[in-house]
Amino acid sequence: MKVLGINGSVRKNGNTALIIGQIFESLSTKGVETELIQLADYEIQPCRGCFACKGRGNCVFENDGFAGIFSHMTEADGIILGSPVYSADVSAKMKAFLERGGVIVATNPGILRHKVGAAVAAVRRGGGVTTVDTMNHFMLNKEMIVVGSTYWNMVYGKDIGDVLNDEEGMANMKNLSENMAWLLNQMK
Repeated sequence: MKVLGINGSVRKNGNTALIIGQIFESLSTKGVETELIQLADYEIQPCRGCFACKGRGNCVFENDGFAGIFSHMTEADGIILGSPVYSADVSAKMKAFLERGGVIVATNPGILRHKVGAAVAAVRRGGGVTTVDTMNHFMLNKEMIVVGSTYWNMVYGKDIGDVLNDEEGMANMKNLSENMAWLLNQMK
């Protein structure tokens, strides 16, 4: 079993990556293989709405890294989408990624069906629920099975590393990873 984490932050190895890393640590103790892709390494262009992806299963434009990342998504058993809160929602890179992925799945129904998913957010003050909802709505609309935890999947912190001090938020991430591992094993 493999879980792919997609870090939508423009700040590579920042708080969002730390949150996903914490989940990965717990998943690895349960025998789940993990891979992290950081969108900061790619220039993700917005969807052009050309619908040339219909019947193809991926975007026809391969000049920005999106198509390769989306291929990893279709191969994974589980997907964690992570974003910091920017202007009370997901980052622009994550938004562009979700829009392109959304059109691909809409024109190629079932491509993400029954994959296990979770959304997490790094939050300074507000906007965390909206950020998690944006990513959850993508997964729910694409027939994925969304995993929850004991509270909203967000961890608080401003500067890099601050999220590690949010004990309640990090405990929630550990519980989220346990729920994800359990569901992946049930589906195996």
